Amino acid sequence: MTRVAAVDCGTNTIKLLVADLDPATGTETEIVREMRMVRLGQDVDRTGRLADEALARTFAAIDEYAAMVAAHDVDALRFCATSAARDASNAAEFAAGVASRLGVAPEVVSGAEEARLSYDGATRGLVGRDLPEPFLVVDIGGGSTELILGDLSTGSAQAAGHVTAAESLDIGSVRMTERHLRSDPPSPDEVAAAAGEIAEAVAASDVPLGAARTVIGVAGTVTTVAAAVLGLDGYDRAAIDQAELAVADVHEATGALLAMTVAERRALPFMHPGRADVIGAGALILDEVLRRTTADTLLVSEADILDGIAWSIA
Repeated sequence: MTRVAAVDCGTNTIKLLVADLDPATGTETEIVREMRMVRLGQDVDRTGRLADEALARTFAAIDEYAAMVAAHDVDALRFCATSAARDASNAAEFAAGVASRLGVAPEVVSGAEEARLSYDGATRGLVGRDLPEPFLVVDIGGGSTELILGDLSTGSAQAAGHVTAAESLDIGSVRMTERHLRSDPPSPDEVAAAAGEIAEAVAASDVPLGAARTVIGVAGTVTTVAAAVLGLDGYDRAAIDQAELAVADVHEATGALLAMTVAERRALPFMHPGRADVIGAGALILDEVLRRTTADTLLVSEADILDGIAWSIA
């Protein structure tokens, strides 16, 4: 048994997982799972650098995580940073701040590595289930969206399967909101502009979306849309994980979210306040990807890149 700590630092959120992993059996025992909305990617698309206030928010969250990691005596720690840190001119300042707080350098992972980790995290728990292959994992972040096609034909306790096609697209909930959805609620012209850019990016992807027989959605955009479809009275991780949603219901929820003001979204009982302003753009991305598949349902997974990072250590 190995106790690991995994940190996933994206454009909108920073997440921590501390877990005991048994590589021989593939067992994961979760000890700590935390998320903070820090919006590290604030204005990166426009300025090309991490904003001082965004760094301050992120470092405050990392200070919290450092205390948690120290309290649980982990054997190994991996810190992965994704879209915002890839795009920033002052990434060295960010890296120094992480290293001084956690004692490890952040790894600014490539889009391909991000996709592989997302796929592993999302599919590892599906080994042994009778689900049609290939799988398409859709991971919508704040700055980018990963599309990963793969299967479980080599799946075992040691490995969830293998990826046959993957791509990281420069469309994400924060990036698309900052570029297009500036009104509250967004105007029809703004929604059309965002939808057009998203459609163009998804259509240009080399991942054959139509080949997927099971579509798996991960990360906060998808799980929040799932909560909307399920009509939850609060964010319920157990109810959301492994939920199967009708694609038609996802399309309906997307339209409803886009029609709301930020205040109306924030008032939804399942909505994290830090996601309310960008969930419309994220839902648009999910909506477009699903339209490019032949799937009638979407399988939602609470396991994601964070779990993939943890297993990469073990």
